[in-house]
Amino acid sequence: MRGNVLVIPYYKDIKADEKEINMLFERCPANHIGQISWKDYPYKPEVTFKIAYSDQAIVLKFEVNERYIRINTFQTNGPVWEDSCVEFFISFQNSSYYNLEFNALGIALVGYSSSDRSLKKRLPDDIVEKIKSFSTIKSPIDKEGVNWCLTLYIPLEVFKFETFQSLKGLSCKANFYKCGDLLPQPHYLSWLPISSPEPNFHLPEFFGKIKFDDK
Repeated sequence: MRGNVLVIPYYKDIKADEKEINMLFERCPANHIGQISWKDYPYKPEVTFKIAYSDQAIVLKFEVNERYIRINTFQTNGPVWEDSCVEFFISFQNSSYYNLEFNALGIALVGYSSSDRSLKKRLPDDIVEKIKSFSTIKSPIDKEGVNWCLTLYIPLEVFKFETFQSLKGLSCKANFYKCGDLLPQPHYLSWLPISSPEPNFHLPEFFGKIKFDDK
């Protein structure tokens, strides 16, 4: 962080390789997802994320320690938020934004909302499936007491409504989340706090400042 801005480090070439990405992340600080914005959902698993980028992709790593885990969605763009789920929402301009959501197995849902909300849609499966996910969970499970990690390689072409040629030096807004709507202990954690009567992550006015480092 620099002040209240999350600065995302740049690496010239990052391959879609789990081992290489994890080695890179050994040099990156962890950020906590620990804000409880709704008192009716007090359960707080331990969750951190690391993030970096290259000329081709954004890479993310979530680490989760939670009491229960649920994986029941196996289809791209399915209801992953009902499972043990981590999420990354980003707005590149105005208040239009992308929501990228993943269950613990790495199954993805990606949506886009325009700034005036006249367009709100899920991206085509073939675009979403360009994201490479690497999970420490290798098969569906439903049990107690689990630590898991999810590493993600998100090609820039996933952000299909953008016109940028490079992320370098770009200032944006984002938030990061952990949820599990159908877990025995439903929860809704965020990187930055949200002010709304009910759990709702789709509120870009509560995104925080991020900057893609130009060094």
